Amino acid sequence: MLSEKLNKRENEVMNAVFLLSAGKERFLVAPCEILSVLPPKSGFDEEKLERLLRSLELDGYFEMIASDRKGEKVYVVHMREAGLAYKRTDAQRRRAVCFKWGVAAIGAVITFLIGMILRLIFK
Repeated sequence: MLSEKLNKRENEVMNAVFLLSAGKERFLVAPCEILSVLPPKSGFDEEKLERLLRSLELDGYFEMIASDRKGEKVYVVHMREAGLAYKRTDAQRRRAVCFKWGVAAIGAVITFLIGMILRLIFK
């Protein structure tokens, strides 16, 4: 799954790009639009955003071309398969983590119960 290799900041940026795409495969977006969708506490500026977008592009989520629209910097973004399936793979990853936690909790309860039964038997 691709979203497993993304860190927290990359996930935030990818969520913002996916949200701004509105299901479209190709769209125009300005850096200020992406920054407005990102959490204010994340401390992104245009330079950090540019680096993260380029790394996500290298990871195969989308293709991006920097352009100019009436003096404003914009990105022409073409979502690839990984980018279009980002939400689905993220949901699958979350489901897998919850399943692993559930199995661990059930295992702990069973171990506790077996320990209590053995303690009662060998007293």
